[in-house]
Amino acid sequence: KLFKLITNKWLLKGTTTALLVALVIAGYVGLNWGVKQIKIADWDFTTKKMYSLSDETKERLKGLENEITIQVLNFKNYKYLLEYVDKYRIESDKIIVEKIEDLSTRVDLQEKYGIGTEDNVIIVKNGEKEKALIENDLYTYDYTTNQTIDITEEALTNAIMEVTLEEKPNVYILEGKAYNDPEKSMGLIATQLIAEANNVDLLDILTAGSVPEDCDCLIITTLKQDLTDLERDKILEYINKGGKLLMLTSQNTLEVDTPNFDQILAQYGITLEYGAILEQDTSKMLYDTPNMVITEANAQYLEDIDMALKLCMVNPGSIKFADEEKLTELAVAYETIASTSGSSFVRTDFNQTSYSRTDKDSEEGANIVGAHVAKMVVDGEEEDVFSDLIIFSDETFASTGQIVLGYQA
Repeated sequence: KLFKLITNKWLLKGTTTALLVALVIAGYVGLNWGVKQIKIADWDFTTKKMYSLSDETKERLKGLENEITIQVLNFKNYKYLLEYVDKYRIESDKIIVEKIEDLSTRVDLQEKYGIGTEDNVIIVKNGEKEKALIENDLYTYDYTTNQTIDITEEALTNAIMEVTLEEKPNVYILEGKAYNDPEKSMGLIATQLIAEANNVDLLDILTAGSVPEDCDCLIITTLKQDLTDLERDKILEYINKGGKLLMLTSQNTLEVDTPNFDQILAQYGITLEYGAILEQDTSKMLYDTPNMVITEANAQYLEDIDMALKLCMVNPGSIKFADEEKLTELAVAYETIASTSGSSFVRTDFNQTSYSRTDKDSEEGANIVGAHVAKMVVDGEEEDVFSDLIIFSDETFASTGQIVLGYQA
């Protein structure tokens, strides 16, 4: 009787319960194993999709033709990075991820890349093409908010694009007439452009004889003297072929006549007059220093990639555009990228020591300090050809030079 009671009651129910628990555990373990074996992306419910790949990255991954290997070396304690790299594998079957947690076992990699057992490196490979990223490449610093910004996606996607591009865009920085040595002052920009899969080189038109045919963008900085007729004409030829330019110029602070350079600006309906802008809105200046103007960069291409930028420009000039009739005649349209507040003014007498506005200064008003200009150079039957110019009326904010802050009453 006792045996029957045990068998019919608690032993039977206990066995059933244990079996059900075992089935649940087995199902849970099996489900987790299965999820790890297949490509299932995490759901991202944040407004700006902070934990997802951007649409731009997804579009670029769709165009991959060759297999891309991402080797993650020595990042075993970086859970976020390891999970983020997997997003690329999930998004594209062309991406292969190799996670190597212990470099001490891979002497071959240490010797190949000149790294030690404690170094953290990501290698993006496409056949013989390779791009190495270190931990510092995955972050930048916002000095206005004192925050570290994660740029892991930007770095990884740029590395993938660099090793898959058949031909990199060619960027030339004009030298010979530059006020500052462009190799030094534009060093940071050059480094960033190279990191984003561009070739960067210096160009002396008088030596080269022309703007190279393979030039995808010409950068012109502040000039210490005017362009020669040859330099002017060659740049005009480049513009009329649909050339693209980036101007970072503090020409407004120099009393140097530049009629040939002014002709280049005139092609886009622009004049850049002598004089520096002083800001009176304390929220638009750096450390109560009115000639250090803080402005937000707003442009359509920034909105397309969901990016917001702030600039701190030193003694910027006022970019003036011709009237609508003249711009139509020139086939020019422009978009303001950056501007000052409506309480700013332009000063031409730099002997004045006060930052307060005087009768010698211009009237208060908003001033354009950055613009994107498009000029139609060929009205084609099938396709129009445009020359694009992005201009900022200050070189200092983009240079690697140091600035000493001072205060004047």
